[in-house]
Amino acid sequence: MSKNRTSPDFVIIIAILLLVTIGVIMVYSASAAYAHHNYGDSLYYAKRQLLFAAVGVFLMFLTAQVDPKLFVRWAKPGLLLCFLLLLVVLIPGVGILRNGARSWLGIGAFSIQPSEFTKLGMIAFLARYLSENASRLHSFFRGLLLPLSVIGAAFGLIMLQPDLGTGAVLVGTGIVMIFCAGARMKHLIGLAMVGLAGFAGLVLAAPYRIQRIAAFLNPWQDPLGAGYQVIQSLYAVGPGGLFGLGLGMSRQKHLYLPEPHTDFIFSILAEELGFLGAGTVILLFAVLVWRGLRVAIAAPDRFSALLAVGVSAMIAIQAIINIGVVTGAFPITGITLPFLSYGGSSLILTLTGAGILLNLSRTIR
Repeated sequence: MSKNRTSPDFVIIIAILLLVTIGVIMVYSASAAYAHHNYGDSLYYAKRQLLFAAVGVFLMFLTAQVDPKLFVRWAKPGLLLCFLLLLVVLIPGVGILRNGARSWLGIGAFSIQPSEFTKLGMIAFLARYLSENASRLHSFFRGLLLPLSVIGAAFGLIMLQPDLGTGAVLVGTGIVMIFCAGARMKHLIGLAMVGLAGFAGLVLAAPYRIQRIAAFLNPWQDPLGAGYQVIQSLYAVGPGGLFGLGLGMSRQKHLYLPEPHTDFIFSILAEELGFLGAGTVILLFAVLVWRGLRVAIAAPDRFSALLAVGVSAMIAIQAIINIGVVTGAFPITGITLPFLSYGGSSLILTLTGAGILLNLSRTIR
């Protein structure tokens, strides 16, 4: 690691703070009707999101200040802890069941989602392994088998919850890191073919996933069932036009669109702020990922470069999947939009990952 420490990347800070600010505002706007209907308090979710954002921003700046050597030192123990939590959350009576998924640990309103932390733990582990075994990555059995097995084990535990969206982000981020580390293209093509076959198997193994694929192809075939969310999301995105209906003026958030403040917050944003608002958010994500890759290219060592690639890929893949889902480009997977969607684990974890990017930006050449 370089001993020369400069100021963190100011552009990354601005992009993140803008996304978080937009997120808090949109969580309030998207959840006000739902929160008032269920809790008698239109600020119920907004107040919690503001607290999550404050904790996350604090951790982001704290992470930006620590010794980068800690990322190397805690890469393996951190991932082991994540695996332990993934096992514990599956225990009936211990893991909290929400919307058919046993993905949370905690008591009452205070809960964490181990799969979210596993994404960051996996990135740190892969960055260390791939940087320490660079000369062996041309060999499948001597170099790639171990990291692929670890990714597969984590994906398997996450799918037992089940949580296909988070699992897809974890696998996608891992493959991007392995590619950037120098793996042979024929191995990656083989993995892609196996992955497609595995995805088909997962879809066929669960009837509700088949329904989601059918709804993706033609949501109006079952407008009150599997296609309901997609249709209601498109009813939000379409009327937004260029300038939107105005902040707070969404129609779909009035108990028409399920999860308007979590998975489908981008739909409400597009409805209220229009193409210009949605385009601004996409542009902020693009700027953030660009600056993250810039940190990776200028990093002083291989570990730092792969760590920056991993964090950038995680944010990019998750944003692309979420926006693709709410606009009907991808089947519904149930995944939050980084920095914007309501949720403590997701927001705090993503901001901590952004803190790692800021930390690494202080060591670039």
